[in-house]
Amino acid sequence: MNIGVLGGTFDPIHNGHIIVAEEVRARLNLAEVLFVPAGQPWLKEARPILAAEHRVQMVRLAIADKPCWKLAAMEVGRPGPSYTVDTITELQAQLGTGDELFFILGWDNLAQLPQWREPSRLIEMCRLVAVPRPGYSLPDLNSLEAVIPGLSRRLILLEEPEIDIDATEIRDRVAQGLPISHLVPEPVDDYIRQHKLYLTR
Repeated sequence: MNIGVLGGTFDPIHNGHIIVAEEVRARLNLAEVLFVPAGQPWLKEARPILAAEHRVQMVRLAIADKPCWKLAAMEVGRPGPSYTVDTITELQAQLGTGDELFFILGWDNLAQLPQWREPSRLIEMCRLVAVPRPGYSLPDLNSLEAVIPGLSRRLILLEEPEIDIDATEIRDRVAQGLPISHLVPEPVDDYIRQHKLYLTR
């Protein structure tokens, strides 16, 4: 079966993540989508992120009513920076014969792919599904192909959905006492208020 993989800091998970996961699942006829909260994303080491236990629980709450969505928390239990190639390697070891992984990322992350750890090995192990991000144009695929040969054959480009929801904006709104019920699933909104998260920036 075909399995989607949506990684992210999920600080917090929001409706943009939910919409992207559902759109990609429907378009590519994926059997399930795995949500993978990052441990310590190596590209965000300079920014403090919420404790993993809260981020994992918010993901769990956000996807609880979707039987084809699963939480995969292997990264938060792994010491040191989180690298996608390590996660995909671990997931691949759990696959059955004929199963294929589809790693979902934004156009912004696609542009950074040459900086990732072992991008050539990554594209051997999974297909990439790139979705647009507001404020980012499609990266130069010829330049990417020159650095990572074979990428174009392993890449699925989607033109939509383009969701203009940003986790930084959500954290800022909470700190200002502004509502976020239109930006996150209701159980996530409840959890943030119950645990008094993001009240200081």
